Parts: sequence; structure tokens; C-alpha cells
Amino acid sequence: MTQPSVILATASYDHTIRFWEAKSGRCYRTIQYPESQVNRLEITPDKRFLAAAGNPHIRLFDVNSTSPQPVMSYDSHTNNVMAVGFQCDGKWMYSGSEDGTVKIWDLRAPGCQREYESRAAVNTVVLHPNQTELISGDQNGNIRVWDLTANSCSCELVPEVDTAVRSLTVMWDGSLVVAANNKGTCYVWRLLRGTQTMTNFEPLHKLQAHDGYILKCLLSPEFCEPQRYLATASSDSTVKIWNVDGFTLEKTLVGHQRWVWDCVFSVDGAYLITASSDTTARLWSMSTGEDIRVYQGHHKATVCCALHDGAETTGA
Repeated sequence: MTQPSVILATASYDHTIRFWEAKSGRCYRTIQYPESQVNRLEITPDKRFLAAAGNPHIRLFDVNSTSPQPVMSYDSHTNNVMAVGFQCDGKWMYSGSEDGTVKIWDLRAPGCQREYESRAAVNTVVLHPNQTELISGDQNGNIRVWDLTANSCSCELVPEVDTAVRSLTVMWDGSLVVAANNKGTCYVWRLLRGTQTMTNFEPLHKLQAHDGYILKCLLSPEFCEPQRYLATASSDSTVKIWNVDGFTLEKTLVGHQRWVWDCVFSVDGAYLITASSDTTARLWSMSTGEDIRVYQGHHKATVCCALHDGAETTGA
């Protein structure tokens, strides 16, 4: 199989993962995933593998194969895996689970290398661009910074007591972190420059973005500069695009009929892919705010999406 330059995948409560031709909207591969739902998808930096976070395992699939079988399984979580991601050169993977733990996995070796205890169901984990800190958000409303060098929790924040943190996102240059919660609120902190560590959170803004849940928040990528956007996907069936300069509302993406669970920017920030309970995924133009492609094929809620349309990045 020749590798497509754009890899787009979605997963659904119908127990399938689908790969799509981004431009045409054609589904060219379907993987059956009977064991559980898939909560999160992520593509490795080198575009070779797709990680699917399920309950309670993570499976790694070969992007360029037609085999329905995973190439590797990561099995030490004991409940739904809600977050998964990769270090920038793809040497290791991180995950967060409703079992209350954040784990680190060496992709070249079986088993979990490290485990951090959050003491509440973990909904979201992001890797700071410095590649040495993980930030997790949990069901009890705690945000924790895990210092991978010191191998300990270096910072704890509770923006709103007993309000679950659903999603976290960090600006590509490490200057901002945003946390979105079940009350439709985004908390924004400036991460103070000049310090190597990330433990200095300076409150910058509180944004009442939606009346419903925010299921995903996402800051725009580096190649979107000088524009900087925050996307918030909500149970109110919309995605809102906010200008990070002042957190003013730029656009509301209207078209999905039900909850919008996930979103991902194209590498240049010109497009956004969304996944919804209405069974579809959509491709939106950031310049017009219109949906230009609908990906139809799932039979139940589409709850996560992954996109890699940039250059392959591989470890030295």
C-alpha cells in the first residue's frame, strides 16, 4: 500500500475504526473493534501507526497495512483509557484512564514503564512541548503537572471544585494552557516564560464558552501563526472558534445535529475535523466557517478523530 499523505481516522460506538480519503470523503479501510468502544485515536509522529484507546487496553494498528489485527497491545490499565498521545519523536506513548492513573509506555518494549496516581478518573492528558512534563485533568476537577525528569507531581490546580476537567490543550510554544470543564467554561493560564519548568501558572482568562459540556478544547498549531485560535467542541452540537488575542468569538461552526466529541486542526490550521454523535465527521474551512466535506459511514456516534497531514517526524 502506498502511504497517503493525509491520514484521517475516526472511531465510533459502532465498534469500528475507519480511515478516510480526506478530500473525496471515501472510506478506504474499516477495522472492526469488537472488544470495547474506542475513546481516543492518535497517529504516531512518523505516520506509521494509529493508537486506539479502548477499555481497558490500547491497541496499535499499522496505518499502511490491510490487516485487521493490531501490531501491539498495551494492557495494564484497568478501566476506560480516555487519553493517549506520543512524545515528539515517537519513542514513547502516554495515556490516562478512568482507573485514576497516567502511564508511560516505551513503544519498543511491552509493559508500562511509569505510572502516576491521580486519585480520580483521568479524562485528559497532554504533553507539554518541552517533552518533559505531562498535564492531566480528572473527574474531580484536579489539574496536575507530572515532571518526568523528577518523576513526581510538580504542581496541582483546582480551577473549579468538583467540576470535571474534560479537556486540556497547550499552545505549541508552551505559552498557554487551557482547561475545559463540564460547565462549559474554559480556564486559561499563561505559562510564565524564562522558566524551564512549567509550574508557574498565571491566570489569564475565564471564558464561558458554551451552556453545555465542553468535550474537547484545542489550540491551533504552529503553522497557523500569526493567527492563534482556540476551538471548543460541545454537547450543544456546535464548535466555537475563539481568537486567543482577547478570547473573542470568531466563528461558530454549525452543522452537526448532536454532541461534538472531538476536533483536530490540520497542520496549517486552515481546516478543522470534527466528530459527532450524529454519526458523521466533518471537515470545516477555518476561513469561511463552512463544512466542506461530510464523512458518512459510521452507524452510531462518532466519538473521536485523528489527523496527520504534516511532514513525517522521526527520531534521530
